[in-house]
Amino acid sequence: MRLGVLDVGSNTVHFLVVDAHPGAAPLPAYSHKAELRLAELLDADGAISEAGVERLTSMVASSLAVAEDKGVVDLLPFATSAVREAANGEAVLARVAAETGVELQVLSGQDEARLTFLAVRRWFGWSSGRLLNLDIGGGSLEIACGIDEQPDVACSLPLGAGRLTARLPGDVADPDDLRELRRHIRTEIARVVGEFARIGSPDHAVATSKTFKQLARMTGAAPADAGVRVPRRLTRTGLSAWLPRLAAMTVAERAQIPGVSEGRARQLLAGALVADAAMDLFGLDALDICPWALREGIILRRLDAMDGSGYRRAALTA
Repeated sequence: MRLGVLDVGSNTVHFLVVDAHPGAAPLPAYSHKAELRLAELLDADGAISEAGVERLTSMVASSLAVAEDKGVVDLLPFATSAVREAANGEAVLARVAAETGVELQVLSGQDEARLTFLAVRRWFGWSSGRLLNLDIGGGSLEIACGIDEQPDVACSLPLGAGRLTARLPGDVADPDDLRELRRHIRTEIARVVGEFARIGSPDHAVATSKTFKQLARMTGAAPADAGVRVPRRLTRTGLSAWLPRLAAMTVAERAQIPGVSEGRARQLLAGALVADAAMDLFGLDALDICPWALREGIILRRLDAMDGSGYRRAALTA
């Protein structure tokens, strides 16, 4: 069965075509994406600008054309925090539907955390015991922990790398802005640490998302072309050593770090601050990087909903 997953995120709109069936790992067949950075295309009222809406609609339309060319049987379109929190989110959804016929399903932050956790559990398996997963997106930080395929605790915090970068204006971070942002991040994460502590310490701590992958690469993990099955890890020691260097760099200098894309270089410092705070407050010395995340969780949930007589559409929500 060929599925198409259309992921409208805060940074990137990504259309992924996979070959999948129950009981097997989804196999990527084609990837089509564009960095729209919707979280940065907001007006003074918190609405996605006309330029942002036009770019989003165009990307959805081009993804539909790709789906037709690639023989996609079923399309799973969803949107996360950028659309979910935009002041004109409902109007944006209506316009996309009117102009393309695609009805984007808006996931809640907890849905994101739970579906990502499902993907992480399937990737690492039951031998990992109690899993804790961290995911830094453009608009939010998702945290989930549990011993089953559904987490016992899941939450979403407004600590995405794109969102927080707006609090660090200028090419090089101002020390006062940096100090205030660090305090804000730690205050937000500290509010939820107790909920997770009550269910016990994790046996395996994991991270997903482009931000964590780039931070791991920056601190010495294998490059992407080494393959998805190569183990990758981010240590707090390695990350802490890089933080003052990142703070002193210009955006152009960050873009020269191996594994850091030009489009993500501006957000790298804010993402590193969130990762460092989360690892510190949760008492984590290291995080294993999982190549599967939200898109794979949605695919797996769709496959789980298939019955023996054929296919039936499943809700993306957990």
